[in-house]
Amino acid sequence: MADFVRLRRALAEPVALSGLAPGVEILPLWRSKPIELHRLLGRAYADGGGTVDNFDQWWWPLVEDAEFDPELVVILADAAGDPLGLVQCWTSSFVKDIVVDPSARNRGLGSALLTRAFALLRERGHPHVDLKVEATNSAARRFYARHGMTEVDS
Repeated sequence: MADFVRLRRALAEPVALSGLAPGVEILPLWRSKPIELHRLLGRAYADGGGTVDNFDQWWWPLVEDAEFDPELVVILADAAGDPLGLVQCWTSSFVKDIVVDPSARNRGLGSALLTRAFALLRERGHPHVDLKVEATNSAARRFYARHGMTEVDS
């Protein structure tokens, strides 16, 4: 089992949203296809960084969780509506998942997702946002550090 590090970013200051790449749009959860979101998670986590259970063990516990709010799911999609990335936060101001399809990486989508999560949680009055990352995932840790996240005690 992987060791995790908890990261935090204060939300006292306004959040500058990262721009969207050309041809990318925000897709509300109600317009998405959950099975496609599940496939996106599978592709994004195929080389590590996280895991996803089979669809039924993922979807129903997710949407039935007391901390789930569909407004805290940001999906980035291409013009055809196919998901390229998503961030899903709990109402406790915790980033549960943030993923970008491997074929869409290095286009600023991760930054667009993360800054939108920060802004949504700040609008709700949260003083900070937390997430966990595998201790050995140096690329993700550098990404989060660039966005003002620092390590805190678990």
